Amino acid sequence: MSVLCRPAVWVPENTISMEETLAVARRLHPDHPKLPLVLRMIKNTGVTKRHLIRPLEETLVHRGFEARNRLYVREAQARIPDVVKQALSSAEVTARDIDAIVFVSCTGFAMPPLTAWMINELGFRSDTRQIPIAQLGCAAGGTAINRAHDFCRAYPGSNVLIVACEFCSLCYQPDDLDVGSLLSDGLFGDAIAAAVMRGSGGTGMRLLQNASHLVPNTEDWIAYEVKATGFHFRLDRRVPGTMNVLAPALHTLAGANGWDASKLDFYIIHAGGPRILDDLSRYLMVPPVAFRHSRATLTEYGNIASAVVFDALRRQFDEGLPGEARGLLAGFGPGITAESCLGTWIAPAPTRVGRQVEHTDGLLANVPSALRP
Repeated sequence: MSVLCRPAVWVPENTISMEETLAVARRLHPDHPKLPLVLRMIKNTGVTKRHLIRPLEETLVHRGFEARNRLYVREAQARIPDVVKQALSSAEVTARDIDAIVFVSCTGFAMPPLTAWMINELGFRSDTRQIPIAQLGCAAGGTAINRAHDFCRAYPGSNVLIVACEFCSLCYQPDDLDVGSLLSDGLFGDAIAAAVMRGSGGTGMRLLQNASHLVPNTEDWIAYEVKATGFHFRLDRRVPGTMNVLAPALHTLAGANGWDASKLDFYIIHAGGPRILDDLSRYLMVPPVAFRHSRATLTEYGNIASAVVFDALRRQFDEGLPGEARGLLAGFGPGITAESCLGTWIAPAPTRVGRQVEHTDGLLANVPSALRP
């Protein structure tokens, strides 16, 4: 079985707080008829801080799609190498051990894809398979994990590197004044994440089964309009209500493996917003604490699109879990699409000290008793 190892996550040094976000909205849109509603919705996200690839005042100036895309490529090439290096080190593999690279991003464009640049510049073999995914938005984190899992099942013993690069701030459009766009201006943040799926060995989440689910006739609920000025994000107010459809799909996936989705030991869920997490908690019949890592990502980084599930998983690594704990990972995005998978936890091998056995990360200490197996 393939194992998803510890992710590496990087966020830019430029930040914007909730207070600054609200102040910017008031400064830029003082006469907007729905400004009080927008301010209330931004406050309700619970996002206390977000990270931006460029300083705030520069982000607010739109110099054209061409300039923004050049910035996307330049910053991606400058920042990805260190994140990849950390992910490879955590998985105890080298670039030469990687057989495929899955690259996901919805905030910029490059052709050839950045996988080609990575192979040329970062020491990967020239026969490394390239799997760039550009149009699944926030769901692409789950998609990348599932496609890496599929590759390892098709080619046993293979190793797959996953990279998620999301500079959501480069999609800011100053002329988009609908409520959904103004809300997104206060919700999304920037990040890069990377993780290795090992076909054999490794510690982390051992993948067992994955699934995709599309909610019919919702393809325009989360979408881009591509214009001369770039990507214009469109968000329908009905999106938060989709958990009543997607939760049964998660129950079905768990049930196919003989599990109960309401009684698992860990949950790694895309944090699109607090309503998503609240509703899913209710429909899955799990306590809110089960989604604590997703909520922490949302609070500290905002919605970092496809990188969310990797940051939430990183936090689960930090907390630790006992071996063979059972869990669910799910990403949601345009379509409306859900990409989900099941897995068990492979804990680090214990370190022997004299006649005692100690776990190197104190795995059981930080796990709430309600979530222990």
